[in-house]
Amino acid sequence: MSHCITLTHDQRSALLRYYRGPFDPQLRLRAHILLLLGDGRTWDDIARTLYCSTRTIARWRKRFLREGLAALPGLPPGPPRRFGPAWAAVVVHWVLNLTPRAFGLFRSRWCCQTVALLLWRLHGVSVSRETVRRCLDEADLVWRRPRPVLRRQDPQRAEKLAELRRLLLHLPDDETVVFEDEVDLNLNPEIGSMWMRRGRQAEVVTPGDNEKGYAAGSLHWRTGKLILTVGQKRDAALFVAHLHELRRRLRRYKKIHVICDNAKFHHDCWAIWEFCLKYQDRVELHFLPKYAPECNPIERVWWVLREQLTRNHQCQTLEELVDLVLGWLGDRETFTVEDEVYRQPQQSQAA
Repeated sequence: MSHCITLTHDQRSALLRYYRGPFDPQLRLRAHILLLLGDGRTWDDIARTLYCSTRTIARWRKRFLREGLAALPGLPPGPPRRFGPAWAAVVVHWVLNLTPRAFGLFRSRWCCQTVALLLWRLHGVSVSRETVRRCLDEADLVWRRPRPVLRRQDPQRAEKLAELRRLLLHLPDDETVVFEDEVDLNLNPEIGSMWMRRGRQAEVVTPGDNEKGYAAGSLHWRTGKLILTVGQKRDAALFVAHLHELRRRLRRYKKIHVICDNAKFHHDCWAIWEFCLKYQDRVELHFLPKYAPECNPIERVWWVLREQLTRNHQCQTLEELVDLVLGWLGDRETFTVEDEVYRQPQQSQAA
């Protein structure tokens, strides 16, 4: 009969955080026992390493197999514990580093009521959901949408970014760089948060038929100006039209370096090949690493556009929406270039 246990990835991650975190020593010992059992260590070896008895090992192995992580802390004897700074640190640790699934709950994200329930069930700490909310507020945590990121990475990411940094660092005065990307303009608005009366949910009237428009935009690296081209489809024709617009708007520069993503119509199309062959002395395309939208500063502009304009909009026609977008862009001469990825070369260039 095997005395080891099998840990899922989430369970192992939770146990490691218990073991390494600022928790009660008894809780850390139990997590350590289960981690060693999960690694296939013998009971005698664990008892000698942790200076505990085999009965302790047997007790917590049995409770874990019966109840999972929920049994790990146990319930303390005596009256319920008071909620203090130590428990506030536990709550913040849970919310930032774990998910409810690590405790066997069928939830993907936290709510204050769930945190309060687990504090009572695992630690015998009686607290209301509003107390949990105040605790998170005092820890400077806010409830807002997270930023999605791709887990996949381009195996040549480092090399491609190094090449782009060299381009920006040694850019001649008679050449320039723009970051290009496309954005969808949907007649059916995306729904975002807004002020409304308590208990009365506000309504956003939508046309029903979601007519779509598209725009290709380029953010000028040096000045922060945005150049926009509106089209009917998100395809090579729109991209080529935008490249011609760049040639006209940036005539003062001998060469324009266009940094864009790896959309198929950006490179695998006859119209693009024809343009690059004809204007190879004026326009050169450079491609970002795959699965790396965070490396394109214009993505931040599109985020601001959605937050300030296209969410909850009341436009009834696509033409009205396009005019609204163009008016918004005309009202802003420049945008701040988010340059975290390229900050060092830009500072070196300014020096």
